Amino acid sequence: MSQSTDPPEPAAAAEGQTEPDGPAAAIAAGYAFTGPALELGALLWDGACLPGRQIRVPLSMLNRHGLVAGATGTGKTKTLQLIAEQLSANGVPVFLADIKGDVSGISAPGVPGGRTEERARDVGQAWEPAGFPAEFYSLGGIGPGIPVRASVTAFGPVLMSKVLQLNQTQEQSLGLIFHYADSKGLELIDLKDLRAVVAFLVSDKGKSELKGIGGLSTVTAGVILRALTAFEQQGASEFFGEPEFDTSEFLRTAPDGRGLISVLELPAVQDKPQLFSTFLMWLLADLYADLPEVGDLERPKLVFFFDEAHLLFNGASKAFLESITQTVRLIRSKGIGVFFVTQTPKDVPADVLAQLGNRVQHALRAFTPDDAKALKATVRTFPNSPYDLEELLTGLGTGEAVVTVLSETGAPTPVAATRLRAPQSLMGPVDPAALDAAVKASLLYSRYAEPVDRESAYEKITAEQAAAEAEAEAAAAAAEADKQAKAAERATRSAPKPEPSLAQQVVGSGLFRSLARSVGTQLGREISRSLFGTARRRR
Repeated sequence: MSQSTDPPEPAAAAEGQTEPDGPAAAIAAGYAFTGPALELGALLWDGACLPGRQIRVPLSMLNRHGLVAGATGTGKTKTLQLIAEQLSANGVPVFLADIKGDVSGISAPGVPGGRTEERARDVGQAWEPAGFPAEFYSLGGIGPGIPVRASVTAFGPVLMSKVLQLNQTQEQSLGLIFHYADSKGLELIDLKDLRAVVAFLVSDKGKSELKGIGGLSTVTAGVILRALTAFEQQGASEFFGEPEFDTSEFLRTAPDGRGLISVLELPAVQDKPQLFSTFLMWLLADLYADLPEVGDLERPKLVFFFDEAHLLFNGASKAFLESITQTVRLIRSKGIGVFFVTQTPKDVPADVLAQLGNRVQHALRAFTPDDAKALKATVRTFPNSPYDLEELLTGLGTGEAVVTVLSETGAPTPVAATRLRAPQSLMGPVDPAALDAAVKASLLYSRYAEPVDRESAYEKITAEQAAAEAEAEAAAAAAEADKQAKAAERATRSAPKPEPSLAQQVVGSGLFRSLARSVGTQLGREISRSLFGTARRRR
């Protein structure tokens, strides 16, 4: 399916409604782009929806990143769906994290009638039901989807420290552990590999290994091992291993030329928010590491939607925030656009927020003093406008938002209150059986479905320990045998001699020896005389 990206003809005004000039016309003029653009909706002015004043975002500016924000229930998810559909129609692949399990409907045509048709009439949209090409993934195979796994080495010490909630000192020690494993050829594929290396480095044999580069304290090692245990108890072992997912799979297009929408199904792990938010950061960082520099393109190579973004930044270390900021800043030149989705702009650090050129701000609530403070902070992040933004942002309905984007020249467009278009795909989840069938029909399923556990750090360390134990046992056995031989020799030397027999006593007596000598002497003389003729003659 293709979708026109030419500037739309002004829609006819609703019956009895006139299109005002002045501020409304000036705002709309700021969105009259000449190149391909995505249609967001119609301008709201003075309480009226103006279908002839369309609010759009240039396709070429979607690698300049963006923010979709708003209170729960204001329509953020449907905005993601709307933008993702149009990106796909323009041949741009999309990555979406489906936290609640209600985005899978993007693969199926929407249901006409009712509020959808009413919304289409309001905004001047020629609505037709349509499904879009999609692949469904899951973290480590937990839940429906093609398993997405990462090796511990690829995840790295900074992200691992974030997900284990380590402090700065512990993070530095973990970096040392990764360095040692890399230098010794000990591959860290899954969590048992990391556990084995940590345990080895605080053993009697392993302590000397790190002396030259700082060492690892037993206390810090204990903290890391306990954190790993808690992490594994959450089922995290499933997320680390092989085959490791190749993130370039997200850059594919369908046979008909539309961009493939990759949906990461996360309902099964939505109670582990820090884990999936950190894992999403790994996906983004891996893309950044692998892709070449391409500069500004007519259309992005991929647009990545980072849902529940505030979870990524909560409790983040300085090193982690620096890593995110650098990735977001530099990945634009690799053709990747990143949209952070969260409740208020203040959830995103200022250094990251400053790089988000496209803004879709849904309604905010001001029920508490903190809400009121967040509202004022949000208003200050927008350019000057003829709207009373504090009043407007608390009065927007579901599916309405305040929009400002970057024009084709890179300048911010005027702030525009907008009634957003309705998605063409199903606004809800698809049937679980249909989802499972789509997953198993994918060409990627056979490639990534079954985990592989090859020899890595755990197996190598275990084998070395087994060999060392066998050698020690052999040495101990040899020592014991030698000890027993020496004991036997000592026993032999110290044993009492047996009593001699009567014959031995007679032979050994002095009288017998004297008699024997006398007889011997006499016998010797007789023999000599016989031989030399000196024998006495008998008379």
